[in-house]
Amino acid sequence: MARGNHWCAVIHLKEDNARFLLLILFLLIYMLLGAIMFSRIEFEKEQEERDEYNTTYYGFLKKHGDNINITELDELLKAHALASSKGLLVSKRPRWDFTGAFYFVGTVVSTIGFGMTSPSTILGKAMLIVYGLPGCSACILFFNIFLERLITFLALIMKKFHERKLRRQRDQNGLKLPNNGRRPSEQSDDDLENWKPSVYWVLLYLTIGAVTIASCASAVYSTVEGWNFYDSFYFCFVAFSTIGFGDLVPSQMSDYDTQFLYRLGNFCFLTAGVCCIYSFYNVISIVIKQFLNWCLRKLDCKCCHRRKPRPRRNAITPGHLQRQLHSSQEEKRTENGTTAPKTNAVEVTEFDSETDGAGRRMSGEMISMKDFLQSNKVSLAVMQKQLYETRRNHGGGAVPSPLGQGVGSLAMLNNKLQETEGRE
Repeated sequence: MARGNHWCAVIHLKEDNARFLLLILFLLIYMLLGAIMFSRIEFEKEQEERDEYNTTYYGFLKKHGDNINITELDELLKAHALASSKGLLVSKRPRWDFTGAFYFVGTVVSTIGFGMTSPSTILGKAMLIVYGLPGCSACILFFNIFLERLITFLALIMKKFHERKLRRQRDQNGLKLPNNGRRPSEQSDDDLENWKPSVYWVLLYLTIGAVTIASCASAVYSTVEGWNFYDSFYFCFVAFSTIGFGDLVPSQMSDYDTQFLYRLGNFCFLTAGVCCIYSFYNVISIVIKQFLNWCLRKLDCKCCHRRKPRPRRNAITPGHLQRQLHSSQEEKRTENGTTAPKTNAVEVTEFDSETDGAGRRMSGEMISMKDFLQSNKVSLAVMQKQLYETRRNHGGGAVPSPLGQGVGSLAMLNNKLQETEGRE
């Protein structure tokens, strides 16, 4: 199939825009499939619970309807439901004492938001807006720093295993030189310098860590709260992923055995779980981005292929002076009948530098190398640092992956992980 017939070639999409539209399409399809699945699973159960409640309600009215005012009964039931949702019943602990308020602000800054506790006063709602903005921002920054430290720690451990593997291979090869003429030890040092852990191995280790934390927390919740293990594990995912439905919330009863230790353990479980799942989500997002790139390659769209970078203009010699210089060199070669070596544009200072009355150079003129270095020391230092880091990170001249571009948690992961994209 000809590439010019593809739909994206008609609207001239770039690779990033095509990936963005493909992600939107993927999310819409994913949400539609999820809606169909949960509708089929939960709708029948909802109808059963509704029928059960109506049976209980109308059965009570049939038995005691002559002695009860139905309007007052409905108001009582509404008041009871509201009090239960706010934790005002006798069996529930106070939600706005110091420990309850600390638990509340923890759910706010971590963006969990169970919903079982919320401010009722106008001042409290206004202060929540003022308090939540810097709190959520600081907590997200904490998650990003935790993610960087965690990936660095995993990369260090995996690098130790990789180094041991290279050392074992070197011992097996002995003193035989490889094809590039270097010793195995020298080759292994170069490999270790540019080596990065695979994103799939990091994903596996994060999965093991998240399941371990959730399993330990579920065992504690099922023992203390009286939930079954499956409900406890479900709560761990809802809380650690900061979804926070609020249907199951720990530490809400008025009294516990070793209450202080349980609340401290609950706080530690939530903190560790949220950090781990946040890191897990970021690694999965890289895998999804690789899947989108694989889909773009399979679509074989002409406009979605990476374009070659346009040549940059010389930062030292203006473009029109370069053309004059090249044309004059071509004329000299033609007159002499020989091929003269090309002259570096940095070292050429043969143009007469005209100055104004104050001794300043006119615009659009060639400047000497000495003047250029004196006026661009900072720019050259930054350029040299960028070139060095690019060579060190990408193996000396390799084109960096588009996945490595960007800021935030994904950029940190891209700099520390090896992204092995699927090939055709």
